Amino acid sequence: MNEEMLKNQAKEEIPYKIYLTENEMPKAWYNVRADMKTKPAPLLNPATLKPMTFDELRHVFCDELVRQELDDTTAFFPIPEEVFNFYKMYRPSPLVRAYFLEKALGTPAKIYYKFEGNNTSGSHKLNSAIAQAYYAKKQGLKGVTTETGAGQWGTALSMACAFFGLDCHVFMVKCSYEQKPFRREVMRTYGASVTPSPSETTEAGRRILAEFPGTSGSLGCAISEAVEAAVGAEGYRYVLGSVLSQVLLHQSIIGLETKAALEKYNVKADVIIGCAGGGSNLGGLISPFMGEKLRGEADYRFIAVEPASCPSLTRGRYAYDFCDTGKVCPLSKMYTLGSSFIPSANHAGGLRYHGMSSILSELYHEGLMEAVSVEQTEVFAAAREFARTEGILPAPESSHAIRAAMDEALRCKASGKAETIVFGLTGTGYFDMTAYQKFNDGKMSDFIPTDADLAEGFAKLPQVD
Repeated sequence: MNEEMLKNQAKEEIPYKIYLTENEMPKAWYNVRADMKTKPAPLLNPATLKPMTFDELRHVFCDELVRQELDDTTAFFPIPEEVFNFYKMYRPSPLVRAYFLEKALGTPAKIYYKFEGNNTSGSHKLNSAIAQAYYAKKQGLKGVTTETGAGQWGTALSMACAFFGLDCHVFMVKCSYEQKPFRREVMRTYGASVTPSPSETTEAGRRILAEFPGTSGSLGCAISEAVEAAVGAEGYRYVLGSVLSQVLLHQSIIGLETKAALEKYNVKADVIIGCAGGGSNLGGLISPFMGEKLRGEADYRFIAVEPASCPSLTRGRYAYDFCDTGKVCPLSKMYTLGSSFIPSANHAGGLRYHGMSSILSELYHEGLMEAVSVEQTEVFAAAREFARTEGILPAPESSHAIRAAMDEALRCKASGKAETIVFGLTGTGYFDMTAYQKFNDGKMSDFIPTDADLAEGFAKLPQVD
């Protein structure tokens, strides 16, 4: 660190990295739905179009997770001791002041990032994986099934299942399975079985392959296969790494720690930014701050950043849709591109889901949150700048948030406003070197679906009044 940076730190009395102590870690997860005046619309049974009941959902999910999914009034859920003790192996995670990035941009803005990559899974996904594995073990299950896109969730869940001695079967989106063999091998090292999706091993997979020959897959496809595998095996349940309200609940540990760290040094955020695929990272980061906004205690700008190749918020429809391509899951009211939408395999990141969390969809619909879409080459340009200034090679998903944070900082430069920008650095990019190689070789391109492309997905949305 150079002399100028040290002087700035001394003057502001804010360290480069802000750590909470173990005793300052949150002891409960925060449920933002408790403070929402308009609650997210309920999951619907596609056969009856009536809200899914506990008994219907418990055939797919663990019992306690179903209770969390359906509870939109309890504000705080105590973190089980076993989960809290596991958290202590890698939490609290640091909140870092990006002094060097600020200097490179020449901005008066203060930029902070919450770094979630300091565990073997390389991402924030472990926060919910360990909770879901705990509840599966507590229920006496044999194992779980799941899907994974870029591989962070599958890696995290394989770690969590190994910790609790559970079997883990992962359906990995085919293009990622092929592009990221090392991520796959980490899962296998932790004992998980990994199947490229769509596959011939499930009825849903075979139907999708018949309808979309040669498809590179999508999260919607992988979800269909994972759910079928779970309900067809005694002692197994399906677990999901994003989208669902229970996952955003567990990920609130990110925002709670961030808020506590800022308050420790009397820092007030102006803009809070997160990448958005299904919504786990963004929802977890903004939840406690959004709670303040909903209660009228403070105001913030919240920005969701999604890939231009899969723009569910910025170009999607707010409607009930299937959560999966095979149409075996409940209907969720969300911003969606249609469950049949399959993103271009060209996109390197894991933000490939056709829809968005019902919580975030409702908040966005009410105008409480903004959304922007960014193109892949611009994302990797931001990733390169961040790596060269801050010393961390970021995941492509995280780099969407970096791109938007840099754009906001440059806006502050133009206006002369010294705003405080906070973004979520969801993880590291060391398993994404194929994408980095394409960018460095000048062979990376952008893909933006046309209105006609999106119209095909919208035309197949279920008709729900």
